[in-house]
Amino acid sequence: MKRHKREGGLRARAAAGILVLAMAAMSAAVAQQKTTVVLGTATAGGGFQIYGEAYATALNESDPTLVVEQRSTKGSTENAPLLAEGKIDIGLLTGEVTYEALTGIGHPPANLMIINAMYPNSGMFMVRGDSPYRTIADLKGKPIAWGAAGSGFVVLARYVFDALGMDIGKDFSPIFSQSAGDGPKKVLDGSAAAQWGGGVGWPGFVAIANGPAGARFITPTPEELKRVLAKYPFIKPVTLPAGSYKGQNAPVAALGSWSLVLARPGLPDEAAYKVARALHKAERALGAKLEQAKESTLANTLVAAPRQDLIHPGVLRYMREAGVLK
Repeated sequence: MKRHKREGGLRARAAAGILVLAMAAMSAAVAQQKTTVVLGTATAGGGFQIYGEAYATALNESDPTLVVEQRSTKGSTENAPLLAEGKIDIGLLTGEVTYEALTGIGHPPANLMIINAMYPNSGMFMVRGDSPYRTIADLKGKPIAWGAAGSGFVVLARYVFDALGMDIGKDFSPIFSQSAGDGPKKVLDGSAAAQWGGGVGWPGFVAIANGPAGARFITPTPEELKRVLAKYPFIKPVTLPAGSYKGQNAPVAALGSWSLVLARPGLPDEAAYKVARALHKAERALGAKLEQAKESTLANTLVAAPRQDLIHPGVLRYMREAGVLK
């Protein structure tokens, strides 16, 4: 009888041990379960696609349980409806397209939430250094490479020139490309008078500035800047720092807004929390991969967000835990 009791006890302890091991294995599996987040970027040759590559790589390296998958799109104006329809999880949008999406210009307002600020984006013209054009008036009627049709740069241009009493499709000879990299080639070969774009290290401007003739910027005058800001207050003054491009020895005053990473409606709090945590841990690594990405911090996200309640709850939870938000 004692032997049977002893064997029964051993069997019970063995079963308990197996149960504990199984539970531990399940916990480990859950802990290592990967969260996949699909990121909408833009067309090849543009700043958004380059940023998306650096962003995804840095975050994936920061958190082995997070997988940020890039998806090429037409840019901001396609990312907004893709997010609204839940076809991508997060997407890159310029400030102007964000404004239109949230306020419902041309479509119902979209319930999109901010994940993080990217960097300040600005709009200006770049011409070749040997170009005869020096003012916006000089460029009227000339062939202008505005960028990819779905680009947020084009949206910004429409607002800026509307405030100045001009139409980018009528007062200029517009060139809308399929890829962001097409326009700079036209400026370099002389088939376009200028390229519209902006921001630190924007690939199109890098290509022109590194060309044999160098480059020069054309922006609105101080009085024209005031007119744009008065009509469209969601557009902000942005200064392009000196040295952002080859041969640029002085800062350039322009207009623009913060570009943002936005989330689709219903993105789980845990997914947003993981992205925010990975970004916070990878801020230095991301900045090392891409100069303009040094601005992609949670602290700047609080500054760039039009309202704090537009920041995703999962991001706010991490911000509080990390002490970024008091």
